[in-house]
Amino acid sequence: MNLLTVGISHHSAPVRVLERVAIGGDDVPKLLGELLQREHICEAFIISTCNRVEVYAVAETFHGGLDDVTSVLARHAGAEVGELADHLYVYYAGAAVEHLFSVSAGLDSMVVGEAQILGQLRQAYGTADENGTVGKTLHELAQQALRVGKRVHAETGIDAEGASVVSEALADAEVALDGLAGRSALVVGAGSMGGLASAQLKRAGIGEVVIANRTAANGERLASSLRADGVAARTADLTDLSSAIAAADLVVACTGAIGAVVTEDVVAAALTVRDDRPLLCCDLGLPRDIAPEVAGLPGVTVVDLESLQQRLSDKQGGNESERAAQIVAEELRNYLAAQRSAEVTPTVTALRKRAAEVVDGELLRLDSRLPELDGDVRDELARTVRRVVDKLLHTPTVRVKQLASVPGGAGYADALRELFELDPQTTAVLGTPQADESLPGGVTVAQARLRGRAEQDGEDR
Repeated sequence: MNLLTVGISHHSAPVRVLERVAIGGDDVPKLLGELLQREHICEAFIISTCNRVEVYAVAETFHGGLDDVTSVLARHAGAEVGELADHLYVYYAGAAVEHLFSVSAGLDSMVVGEAQILGQLRQAYGTADENGTVGKTLHELAQQALRVGKRVHAETGIDAEGASVVSEALADAEVALDGLAGRSALVVGAGSMGGLASAQLKRAGIGEVVIANRTAANGERLASSLRADGVAARTADLTDLSSAIAAADLVVACTGAIGAVVTEDVVAAALTVRDDRPLLCCDLGLPRDIAPEVAGLPGVTVVDLESLQQRLSDKQGGNESERAAQIVAEELRNYLAAQRSAEVTPTVTALRKRAAEVVDGELLRLDSRLPELDGDVRDELARTVRRVVDKLLHTPTVRVKQLASVPGGAGYADALRELFELDPQTTAVLGTPQADESLPGGVTVAQARLRGRAEQDGEDR
């Protein structure tokens, strides 16, 4: 068994495709359950953010696991696997570990170095843990990925400016509106993104923040927090968005809802009762919270994930990103070495068990041949024989663990099993993620499926 990652992100797909695959928070447990019901999947968790959906799974076989995951994602998106195949990417074994470490470090984010992903990874693991879909392999992997992300942010300046999708969107808004100080903002959504947007607006000197949220209590909680920080804040009902938009200079939508919350009709109605002030709308939802038609209304400018992706696509993280990548590479080497070393432990245990059985058998023979042997002498003989065996096994068992920690080192454990005729069932252990040179990391699903068919054709011949 090994680690499999299947995902789609801003790197591989346009927003219109990402929207189809987007998984709302309420749907994650259902999809996790569906994944675990599939034949080849043993563990799984799902990272779902505003610019990526990734499934991390422990699979019995690569192609079987790939088919299981892609079919679940396609069914959720209401699409055929073929429609998504060129946009879905695949990582396997060591490449999957490397990808997750890069994600946790913020190196794979739309805004390089953003720290939000650590909270999103923690939430993804927590949801899977609550639903019983993670085991030893994904537990250890997720915890290590979180440690890698924390180390990168602690030891580099990759997040020195606290950049995020929210901060970049609001930076565009500040330019378009010639500053945010003293202006009025409507934040639609009081979740983590809404909270982050409100905090950014406070720092920009916003004059007033109005919170509109599906759950009124959550909206009031965020508004109260802002008032405690000296910001004029109140709540509005989602059914009266038109009035709230009419009074706002800026609308930030980040609800996580399926389908547009801010529609063309609502904004058009707001425009009829406001003056000629420009209206800037930031759509941070996936799927979109603001209907695409809103961008065509007079005096309205929309900043969304698609426009941000285009602006940020060539933005580099410089030396700090290089240092972060070095940390990821170092942590990857250490993690895979530890996993390879751990894999040989059952073989070493089986060997020592076999040696103990042989010693016990010979001591029984000694008792039957020399029943009159003094008890103290018998005990000393037993201790001597066991010491001899322990000393003989010490160096090869320590050495085999060292050798197993390097790529290709699993062969040494195989040699031990063969030389000492150890029972494969005795040494069986759940596979852990390790380097696999048979599949390059980061191929598309279409490429992986084509490769699988080619391999099958070769076997059939």
